[in-house]
Amino acid sequence: MFSLAPKLGIDLGTTTTLVFAPSRGIVLNEPSVVAIGPDGKKVVAVGDEAKAMLGRTPDDITAYRPMKDGVIADYRVTEAMLTYYIRKALGRWNLLRPDVLISVPAGVTSTERRAVIEAAIHAGARNAFVVKEPILAAIGANIPIQEAKGHMVADIGGGTIDVAVISLGGIVTATSVKCAGNRIDRAIVDYVKKAHNLSIGEKTAEEIKIAVGAALPVDDELVHTVKGREVVSGLPRTTEIRTNEVVAAIQRELREIIRAMTDVLQNTPPELAADIIDQGIIMTGGSSLLRHFPELVLRRTGVRARLAKDAPLCVVRGTGMALQHLDAYKRSIITKR
Repeated sequence: MFSLAPKLGIDLGTTTTLVFAPSRGIVLNEPSVVAIGPDGKKVVAVGDEAKAMLGRTPDDITAYRPMKDGVIADYRVTEAMLTYYIRKALGRWNLLRPDVLISVPAGVTSTERRAVIEAAIHAGARNAFVVKEPILAAIGANIPIQEAKGHMVADIGGGTIDVAVISLGGIVTATSVKCAGNRIDRAIVDYVKKAHNLSIGEKTAEEIKIAVGAALPVDDELVHTVKGREVVSGLPRTTEIRTNEVVAAIQRELREIIRAMTDVLQNTPPELAADIIDQGIIMTGGSSLLRHFPELVLRRTGVRARLAKDAPLCVVRGTGMALQHLDAYKRSIITKR
């Protein structure tokens, strides 16, 4: 039935929330961070403004991420964040409640799924649909998921890696592991503390990962200057971090991510496995941009891997495309309210 209600696709990520409006494209790309005031109830800031406060707030203001490992950790704050993003995406003059389609991890439980739907409804949505991230990542990467062929997608975000083999529009086998970008950042924090006696925050660790991080050792190392607090004296100090140090620091996390891929490959029916060998593994999500990651996947699994175009935006683009063709993707849409 034709509806005048506006439509929004939301990639509700652990570290970043993106919003897609079918007629306008990506209308919002902000961190999933909320700052709460002294009483623990009032929302002081959301998104970019709140992220700038991380690690820099006075005692009476708390800035944190209400999403953990791809699911809602703080329902009330997530609802406030969604309300802010929906209003911002629609504009102040919009009076109609939107139909909203939201991404959820492949391993989401029915309780976690219900929490996402209820948060969206309370945040101002007329109808809320949820679709698993690997399906949306595949749609956004322009993979023809409706054909009788196996396609393997690894969506590596901030909180989770979602790996799935998709055929005939549905998930054949999948896994969701709570090890991705944020765990890599924490490993870098621990390494800098141990090796350089320097205390840094996760925001600085993320900057190191982006500036010099890699999945494999390199001959020509990049160097990044890091500022932090000396562990023993407590005084500010500067040091330098090199690429191969980061590679060594994040080995355990990379092993877990690769294990998620190998588990899915081992559970894939033979006919579909043959398709995957031909076509390779498609990598999406922000954390897949780590230097030499596809090469590491090839070395450990024996299957070619390639980065999707605009890898961090595939899921949100998929929400927009699924919204425009709800009937075509109805098999993948899990819940509606």
